[in-house]
Order: sequence, then C-alpha cells, then structure tokens
Amino acid sequence: MSETSLLVGPFNRVEGDLEIRLEIAEGRVTAAYTNSPMFRGFERMLLGKPPLDALTITPRICGICSISQSVAAARALADAAGIAPAPEGARVAALLHAVENMSDHLTHFHLFFMPDFARPDYAGRRWHDRAVARFTAMEGSALKAAVEARARLLHIVGLLGGRWPHTLAIQPGGVTRAVSMRDKIRIGASLKAFRDYLEGVLFGAPLEAFAELDSIDRLKGWDRGDVALFLEIAADLDLARAGPGPGRYLSFGAYPGPDGPAFGRGIWAGGVAGPLDTGAIAEDISHAWMLGETAHPREGDTRPDETMRAGAYSWCKAPRLDGRSFETGALARQVIDGHPLALALADEGGVRARVAGRLLEIARTQRVLEALAGAINPARPFMAAVELPQEGAGEGLVEAARGALGHWCRIEGGQIASYQIIAPTTWNFSPRDATGTPGPVEAALEGARVAGGEDTPLSVQHIVRSFDPCMVCTVH
Repeated sequence: MSETSLLVGPFNRVEGDLEIRLEIAEGRVTAAYTNSPMFRGFERMLLGKPPLDALTITPRICGICSISQSVAAARALADAAGIAPAPEGARVAALLHAVENMSDHLTHFHLFFMPDFARPDYAGRRWHDRAVARFTAMEGSALKAAVEARARLLHIVGLLGGRWPHTLAIQPGGVTRAVSMRDKIRIGASLKAFRDYLEGVLFGAPLEAFAELDSIDRLKGWDRGDVALFLEIAADLDLARAGPGPGRYLSFGAYPGPDGPAFGRGIWAGGVAGPLDTGAIAEDISHAWMLGETAHPREGDTRPDETMRAGAYSWCKAPRLDGRSFETGALARQVIDGHPLALALADEGGVRARVAGRLLEIARTQRVLEALAGAINPARPFMAAVELPQEGAGEGLVEAARGALGHWCRIEGGQIASYQIIAPTTWNFSPRDATGTPGPVEAALEGARVAGGEDTPLSVQHIVRSFDPCMVCTVH
C-alpha cells in the first residue's frame, strides 16, 4: 500500500491561518497533523501589566468573539477578588455574550460552511442550483438576509456595550451600562425581529418546533427553511458519517448568571455524562513549538521555541482533561445540557451532527436571549464594588461560540505574573500529545476521502469547517 503526503492550507473561509498535513493511502486519509502556524504572544503581552489591562488586551485576541474574551477575563479577575458580579450585571453580560455567539453561529452557517456546496464540483446534484442561488459567496440570497439580520441583532451590543467588537462594558463587578425600561423595550423589539428572521427564513417554522426535535428520524423529516436544504445535502453526501471525532465532549457551562448557567457544565464520554474537574486540565507541549513542561494553566507558561524543534509541528499546545482529548462547541454544549436530539447526534459525531447541533443551539439560544432580557430589573444595581488583590489567582470559564474558553490569571505585587488562555480551537485543533493521541480534528480527518488530483480535498474542507475554527484565538 503506497502512501503519499499532502499539505493543505491555508484554508479559505476559516478565521485565521491553518495548515494540515495529510498522510493518504488508497484514497483515504490515514493520519492528519494540524498546524496553527501563527504565534501571537498575547499571554506574554499581559505579563507585568495591571490586572485590569486584561479587560482591554484580551478582547483584541479576536474580532469576532471578543465578548467571549471580555467575559472570561472579567470572570477571572472577579474570581481572584473573591466576588461575584451584581446579578443584573451578570444577566446583561450573559445577554451580550449570547448575542455575539448567536451572530457567530449565523456567520458560520451562511458565510463559512454552506458556500462549499455552491461549488461547481457539485454541479448536477439535484440540490446544487438551489445551493448556488442561496449560498454563493457575496451573491447568495440567504447570505444577504443573514448579514442583515445579524447586523440588526448586534444593535443590542451597540446599545448596552457601546461598540462591537472590543467593548469595555463588561467588568468584574458587572456592566458599566444600567438598563432602563426603554432599553428593555428596544432590546425586546430587536429580539422579536431576529426571531421573525429565524422562523421565516432559516427554520421556516416556529423555533420551538425545531427545539423540540428529539430524534435523528424527526430531524431528517424537517422540510422547511434553509435548514431543510442543509439536511438534504447532508443526506445526499452522507455527511452523517464524515468526520466523527473522539466521542468525548466538554462544556464549561454557557451564560453563567445568578441562577446558574443557561446551558449546563460537565463532560460526556462513552455515552456517559459526568462532572467537570478543571483541576485535571493540562496543556501538553510534546508536539508544540513551546518551551517548558506539560502543566495545568495555573502553573503554565507560553514561551515559544524559536528553534522549532524536530518532532513538534504546531504552535498550538494540546489541552487534555485527565489525559484525554475532548471536542468542544455548540454540539458539546447541547449534549452536556442533555438535549435528546443532541445526545442522538453525539452518537453520530460527524459533520452533520456538528452543524445540526449548532442549528439546535440557535433555536434554543433565542429563547435564552428572550428570557435574559425579560429578567433584567432596571431598579437594581448593575455593578458591584470590586477591589482587586495585590496577591491572588482566578479562573474565568465561559463558552464562546466555538466552545470552552478558559482564562487563568495570577497576580503578584499588584501586577499580572501569569496569564494563560485555552481557547475552543486550542482544544479542537490541538496536535498530538505525549502518548501520540491525535487532537479532535486530527482524529476526525482519519478516513476522509481524497479524490485523485485534489489539492484541497472537499471532504477535508467539510470536516474542518464543521468545527468552525477560529485560528487567531488558538495560540496566544
């Protein structure tokens, strides 16, 4: 059996830089090695800075999930100070965060994932003309409608956060903008308009109908909106069996508030749900161009190995929980939250499962947004007093659109002595660890079909994009 090697990258319609080396035999990928080729150094920039500078610097890691970074930084500092944000402030922060995640999901489906099916490679398929009309880059009618709906939804961030991206409204003690009754009415109107778009275009039916699906058979029977077109394409191309991951899922719990997170926290492995012990996280550097030792992020460091030593092949570390790789993202959140459709999709675990899990989360998150907005009490304070310690440590755990995001900070002498970040794409696109275990995307790519003459195989692109990578968040 002859084996060849193919270097794929950079990928278009992926946030940031990505290279993947594929080993191929008999038209199938036998091994994959993901490389995050850009080192950025944000964690090193923070050293020696006043702790509050993290609220300004970390959102600049990314322009599309900056609120996720803001919330994680604020939570890490609040934890170091031993305080909880004001309840109304926590609700507003969760609202802002959920708006951003919803916007990212919409962007992924319409601008990153579905345009692949408008390619000439699929000409002749019964659905191709409809995919071209709806999802051709820059021209598709579905793309235009989604961009307009997304812009209107982000008005909420402008109202409460002042700007997007890189708002400074979210602080350890809450938020800087108190919400008035007039604001609540405006937020309600924006959410109503967004629901109208989702029900009229994306789902073609009330969101509750999709959120109540509880089996793969019922999902396959969905015949409305652009969701139906995706499901038709997925069935024709057998995307259900493409790119299954490790079968282990992780969530830090989405949108924490005074009443707990909106979507639950925990792990799911081998069909069994379990509690999450963040003390069991370690960043393996055996195949990363990093100096130091494998360690928990509390004790970790980010020092680039400029020699780019042999045996390593990525700037990305390999986060592991109890020595195991975990997939994270919208599907993982819904699995951990126990939704019956998500649990059925977890058994499938491939491209269709990830995208359908994201669609399920869109339907459920709209209801979370409406509940958060309705629960805000303008008569209560939105900010609690916070005095950051001269010495201390904290962790901030949130769920970005792409999955589990953690910030770990240590303060000494009133300055940041250590700051470590594990982003969702760090989990999903990690290289191998010391045992040789591949990261989730590397595992998912094994078995992918590669046709003769393909230099960027379509099957590989579908699998990679199903994880919705944000490579600029991966290496700090």
